[in-house]
Amino acid sequence: MRSFFMGLGISLMLTGILGMWYIWHHDHREAATLEEYAKLELAVARDEFGGLEGANLSLWDLRYGEAKLLNKAVIFTDSVPLELEAATKQTQTGWQYENKLFVSLPKSALEKILAAKEVRIKFFYDNGQATDLPLGPKELVLWQRKLRW
Repeated sequence: MRSFFMGLGISLMLTGILGMWYIWHHDHREAATLEEYAKLELAVARDEFGGLEGANLSLWDLRYGEAKLLNKAVIFTDSVPLELEAATKQTQTGWQYENKLFVSLPKSALEKILAAKEVRIKFFYDNGQATDLPLGPKELVLWQRKLRW
């Protein structure tokens, strides 16, 4: 009976260690592109003549940690930074926290995105963690097509 409880205790400890490793790994995951890391959506606003007025970028990031997004984002177009104010929201969905970031992109930023060969987005968490990833080539082309329409 003693060996049973010993085995059960060791199993529970190993399960806890592996669970904590998975949670840490997920919250500090590495990705090559932003769309691999989080869900993105770019909504373009046009005037009555079809000209660009602005756009809204929405980003959703699921993680296990309670760290909240800060209300700022930096968009780099060909390594030129543009700091923008953002609106953020965090909701708990089961064991995970869904962090949402909303950024209004001005017309000047959209013109830079249209001409850019690389676009990177950097956003920050209140625990000191920051994520700085480029858009993948396909996503950049998709954004540029949306902007050209």
